[in-house]
Amino acid sequence: MAVQPEGKPCWADAMFGDLEGAKRFYGEVLGWTFGESSSEYGHYTQAYADGRAVAAVVPPMPGQEGQSQWCLYFASPDAAATAEKIRENGGEVLMEPMQVGEFGTMCLAREPSGAVFGVWQGGTHEGFEAVATPGAYCWAEVFTREPEKADGFLSAVFPFRMKEIEDHAIDFRMFDIGEETVLGRMKMTDDFPPEVPSYINVYFTVDDCDEAVARAVKLGGILRFGPMSSPFGRFAALSDPQGANFSVIDITTTEGEMPRVKDV
Repeated sequence: MAVQPEGKPCWADAMFGDLEGAKRFYGEVLGWTFGESSSEYGHYTQAYADGRAVAAVVPPMPGQEGQSQWCLYFASPDAAATAEKIRENGGEVLMEPMQVGEFGTMCLAREPSGAVFGVWQGGTHEGFEAVATPGAYCWAEVFTREPEKADGFLSAVFPFRMKEIEDHAIDFRMFDIGEETVLGRMKMTDDFPPEVPSYINVYFTVDDCDEAVARAVKLGGILRFGPMSSPFGRFAALSDPQGANFSVIDITTTEGEMPRVKDV
């Protein structure tokens, strides 16, 4: 597997107080199977879709109980250097770069508008073994009330080129690496409760959006938005029973014309 380019989303994991409950939920909703958890690495447990690693679940660290959320990791050739860039551009390093055996080096940070993210310098574990296939990661968006802060930070820390959708009704930007669009940024509207902080919403691919939503709700998940068809696919936003937000998308069911975009 090739080394991921700097700034590309390369992994996702989440902490759950009820790890077995999370495995049951995502196993049913996304079809995941799970590897063995290792006490050496804090019972970090990889999730697989069709035999390929697509995410991981882990018990909460002390003091972070009851704070389930998905964390998206961006690839870095040098996690320590990226951590310095994060500080220099107004971000906060929450966990200093830490080597995880031979797997790689991780770092956790918060961008200036409040969204938490990870940095991953791959070793033997380079990241997602599959993307945009059923059960696998597909896309992510930074939801923020302070887009100027997030935009400036992300484009300074990572080699992103920014463009925006030409639509006065929404404030939405996209970040490219080379010719590939790898991340979106949406300004949060008043529809979001004020207590909801900035966060990164991770999308997982499904065969049928409506069926995935039905399974999630039956298992105690909460439908936040959708299902809705778009030029990118039919998608819905959900919260799992432990409060972690995520989205599902069927990328084969599209509707409408692609929006016009312009470079920023």
